[in-house]
Amino acid sequence: MTVALSPVLADLAQYPFARLDDWKSEALARGNELVDFGMGDPREVTPAFIREAMLASVDPVSSYPRATGLPELRSAIARWLERRFAVHADPDRELVPTLGSKEAIFSFAQVALGDKRGVAIPEPAYPVYERGALFAGGQVVRVPLDEKHGWLPDLDAFTAWDEIALFWVCYPNNPTGAVAPPAFYEELAARAREHGFLVCSDEAYSELWFDEPPVSALQVADRSNVVVFNTLSKRSSMTGYRSGFVCAPPRIVDALRAFRPTVGTAPQEFVQLASVAAWSDEKHVEDVRALYRRKREIVLPAFEEAGFRLAGGAATFYLWLEVDRPSEDVARGLLDAGVVVAPGAFFGEAGEGYVRVALVPTQAECERAAAIVRGLR
Repeated sequence: MTVALSPVLADLAQYPFARLDDWKSEALARGNELVDFGMGDPREVTPAFIREAMLASVDPVSSYPRATGLPELRSAIARWLERRFAVHADPDRELVPTLGSKEAIFSFAQVALGDKRGVAIPEPAYPVYERGALFAGGQVVRVPLDEKHGWLPDLDAFTAWDEIALFWVCYPNNPTGAVAPPAFYEELAARAREHGFLVCSDEAYSELWFDEPPVSALQVADRSNVVVFNTLSKRSSMTGYRSGFVCAPPRIVDALRAFRPTVGTAPQEFVQLASVAAWSDEKHVEDVRALYRRKREIVLPAFEEAGFRLAGGAATFYLWLEVDRPSEDVARGLLDAGVVVAPGAFFGEAGEGYVRVALVPTQAECERAAAIVRGLR
């Protein structure tokens, strides 16, 4: 007799970026050389002082990390929030270190869904919000984003306020690069208090900007229904370290601390101590921003000269480009030429008509890709 596996898993389409990996493998097998703008995985060197802090923290005797995280890491995160956003977060009652932000985002619905099962998810969006909701037995309520609204949800058009337990947002936005103004967060937080749901704000790209520093959902006047997720992955080029945090009201933090020991997702203590160094320094973040600015200045004009239009904002390391054909066809054509991008359709139906370019290759690779793209005119 065949063992039946999770019906949620069976019903899910292949993870979009696994499909992209298949396409790349096929192209490499044909002998193509590729410049990969597909995945948002920085390929920059993690700063030496962070690596050194980690190596100095490896003890001869290993032990399980605690779900509460090290006090010195929680304090470092709290100090960073104070410096960056002028927000006071109690390190003992409002912060939980996480294994990056992806696992925390995926599992949050398992903690937060109660009588109400609805989860509002923007589209286009990072696929993990939806997948986390589905595996927790949630009911996905899609919130379309479009260019005419600045890639912000139209809160006046949304009607399922009393059905949802969570409302996910991501600004600076993946995949569009848009940013959200303070008034948007205030209005959404007010509706959360009125209707009894949590605003879940994924702020993984908060430090990648090119004009004005983006605001945080934590800056609302009353954050009693606000939960923020952030990470060192992009800010400090530490994707492989897996280190982030959740900042939430004490009752939510208490629930996370009750849940997380069961799933064992605390970062290793030597990673936590390296993270203290990372959160305590801003110079390397300024260098990271300058590097992505240079790469943006190399790549964007080449795509524009080839007929693509920038349709997104000026934050994150993504270019959200309008195309005049199905996004998978465009991505396949660029792949044949040696340039990997992500089809907008990978981020939901509302992403069709666009492609996403992640500025993660090296500067030299960006220059090579720009020459390829210009040659497509």
